[in-house]
Amino acid sequence: MKIAVIGAGPAGLYFSLLAKKQDPGHEIRVYEQNPRGATYGWGVVFSDVGLAFLREADPEFFDTFVAHHERCDYMQIIHQGTSVQVHGNHFSRTARLDMLDVLEQACLRAGVHIEHDCRIDNIEQLAAEADMVVAADGSNSAVRKQFADQFCPSFERRRNKFAWYGTHQRFHPVSLIFRETEHGIFIAHSYQYSATLSTFLVEVDPDTWHRAGLDVASEEQSRHYCAEVFRADLGANELLTNRSLWFEANIVRNENWSYRNIVLLGDALRTVHFSLGSGTRMAMQDAIALNEGLRQYPGDVQAAFGVFESRRRQASSNFQHAAARSLDWYENVADKMHLDPVSFAYDYMRRTGQVSHEDLRQRDPGFTAAYEVRHPA
Repeated sequence: MKIAVIGAGPAGLYFSLLAKKQDPGHEIRVYEQNPRGATYGWGVVFSDVGLAFLREADPEFFDTFVAHHERCDYMQIIHQGTSVQVHGNHFSRTARLDMLDVLEQACLRAGVHIEHDCRIDNIEQLAAEADMVVAADGSNSAVRKQFADQFCPSFERRRNKFAWYGTHQRFHPVSLIFRETEHGIFIAHSYQYSATLSTFLVEVDPDTWHRAGLDVASEEQSRHYCAEVFRADLGANELLTNRSLWFEANIVRNENWSYRNIVLLGDALRTVHFSLGSGTRMAMQDAIALNEGLRQYPGDVQAAFGVFESRRRQASSNFQHAAARSLDWYENVADKMHLDPVSFAYDYMRRTGQVSHEDLRQRDPGFTAAYEVRHPA
């Protein structure tokens, strides 16, 4: 088959790798509009559950993929200046740029063709020339926009403001930091992803954002302000910028996942809010399912799309539902700030409704015992 993949992110590259290794006869060409090595953001994080899917799909590549990951088996929630650790939460982190480089090199070794600095404007022509077109071109997908009447996308913009930063302060565990200021509550999502760097995502509600003057602040002014809010956590280290502009979460869904021989994949198909740390995992699981459809029905694009959708639609819906509950928790965190640190951390851990008290007991009996002391049955 002749397969065209638009977008060299984790979804597009991983699908290309799996499909090419499954059938070396496939002619697979990836088109990426950005230059090679250009990426925005800092690190990405995988849970042990997410990594299990990758290990099962391609054990050989998995070993290469995780070779330089930073790992930790607990997280911490910092509230009222107190750190509460919750164990039994296994995370693996890596630089986004390194992850894409590992994927791209594996694709090239397998015989996938990758073109950077290549923007596809005529999707109709590409679809006419290829047997399958995989639109893995991100949350602002140009393919989805061009065929909006066919894919029927919907969008939900959430209220909180976010800015992505990096820092040389190493947050070994995944760390959630809540700081109250004169203007309101600031939240940091942080984790170490390399020997020297951590991701540091700052979240704030729109009223606090306005009161702090961040609505009129420059990128540099915002960086400096946020660094001072979290000075106790950053120590002598500063925040680092990389197009660190304020934005809101835009949740994407699509009623239809494919049209003719074109299929949406990854963030082009659906976005999962980063408070669950599952966007990259979902994208790569999409790639696994689409490849499985191609394996079951070689040469039958529509049947392959059917397998992909049957395997992923419910999981997609479940994750987006959990993400919505997580977003609700963050957007209403002011109602939780009176809780003591252990009770606050417990409330956070159960925010999606998918983690029970017994689940927490099995992960970290010490943590649940501390909660039960404060809240006897």
